[in-house]
Amino acid sequence: MSVSHLPVLSDGVLVPGDVASLAAAPVAHLQPVRTDLPDDADPDEIVADVERDGLSAPGSDADETEELHEVVDLAAEHGIDLKIVVLGENADKDSELRDLATDVGAHEGGTVLVLSPNQVGTFSDSVSRVALEAGQDHAYNGDPVVASKGFVDELVGHSNPWTPLTLVVLVVMVAAVVGVVVAKVRRASPADGPGRSGETEERASAVGTGSESPRIS
Repeated sequence: MSVSHLPVLSDGVLVPGDVASLAAAPVAHLQPVRTDLPDDADPDEIVADVERDGLSAPGSDADETEELHEVVDLAAEHGIDLKIVVLGENADKDSELRDLATDVGAHEGGTVLVLSPNQVGTFSDSVSRVALEAGQDHAYNGDPVVASKGFVDELVGHSNPWTPLTLVVLVVMVAAVVGVVVAKVRRASPADGPGRSGETEERASAVGTGSESPRIS
């Protein structure tokens, strides 16, 4: 039997075929699908930068870089593992920044904030999507430092709503104390009033009786 007539498997059935052509046919491999990313974003470089100090902002000057590091430290003080990525140009689609944030988060974990001049993308393995989107609303201003600070402030407010709660508790406590004091005063006033009035009348009667002078006949 010639090589060309050897049976081959096709759709689960052995059929005659060309073994040589079968061997030469390319084998398909499953590859992970990479999401669309901005043209100026190199995921490998960004991940390396973020892994080093939590920030990737190659286009930022020294002062801006220092301020962005301070924001990362501020977030850490509130228990937020923040990574900031600053791009010099906008992406074709807003969703690309979220894709990039997800890509970075898949490698480094934590909360990732990606900023471009007019776009924002986020990812987090610990912060809810509702909180992330609320934070994003404070990040559309084109200034990476102001945007990242606003983002962190909003996340901290969502995770620690202590100030409003403390005020409410304080008001309730003050109202309760005032109520107790007023109740005590009201209970004490009727009891003291008649008693004091009676004592006053008794003293007046005693004085009147004792002050009468004997008459001289």
